Amino acid sequence: MSIAFIGLGSMGHHMAANLLKSGQPVHVWNRSPEPVQALAALGAKPAATPAECGIADVVFTMLADDDATRAVLLDGGVLAAMAPGSIHVNMATVSVAFAREMAALHVERGVGYVAAPVLGRVDVAQAGKLNILAGGSDELIARVQPLFDLMGQKTWRFGSEPEQANAIKLACNLMLACAIEATGEGAALARAHGVPAADFIDLVTGTLFAGSPVYKGYGAMIAEERYSPAGFRLALGLKDVRLAVEAGQGKGLPLAFGETLKATLQDAVAQGDADLDLAALGKHAARRGRLG
Repeated sequence: MSIAFIGLGSMGHHMAANLLKSGQPVHVWNRSPEPVQALAALGAKPAATPAECGIADVVFTMLADDDATRAVLLDGGVLAAMAPGSIHVNMATVSVAFAREMAALHVERGVGYVAAPVLGRVDVAQAGKLNILAGGSDELIARVQPLFDLMGQKTWRFGSEPEQANAIKLACNLMLACAIEATGEGAALARAHGVPAADFIDLVTGTLFAGSPVYKGYGAMIAEERYSPAGFRLALGLKDVRLAVEAGQGKGLPLAFGETLKATLQDAVAQGDADLDLAALGKHAARRGRLG
């Protein structure tokens, strides 16, 4: 199988690098050239345009959002260049409505479509230990599973419709953001009463939330006020929470925490935190209490 990977950001770069271990040709494209050049040095084949990647048997995309994916896949000519029987694997966190639209467009062209968003930060992607949430037909996923195994430690199946995997990823990111906000508020409350945030984090990660990488990892970032470089930008967290709220609305399901957190994230962005790590919710909680 020939492979293409489009979208070589902090996550996609490492995922594409791991696909090079397949021994198959890996064509790569990115809007900025530096990641392409870095992967070319490892043996990848640079593409001059996104459409050139459409010649591959399997095309992976890892782009920021619905708009970026649409621009590359449709306006950039990738889908039009793909042959019937080939497969597009969309690993981005996109809206449920967009996933549904993409699935229909792929059917029209006879191209397979799999949604495969991932759980894991940049270091996890680099180690090839991502958790991959896959939605789509059994036959298509079986064909790309050997490639998933190069990028992830486990593939979790969530239904025959691609949009189901996207709904699960949005649910995960909603819970993640809620946990970070709760950690930030708890740490701020401790600080307001003269207790160092680090002492509070040590307590909760050793008792109530022992063994949780979310509370331990993000809690340490909040205690140390370490919000850059961003592994997952706060602006992307806002995008995902907004999409989760919209996914609930589409099923007549109000998400009370989601609505509140969306407003909090919007305020944090307005305060200049967009490019900080999502852990900066802790900074925003402290700022609301004028804790510095």
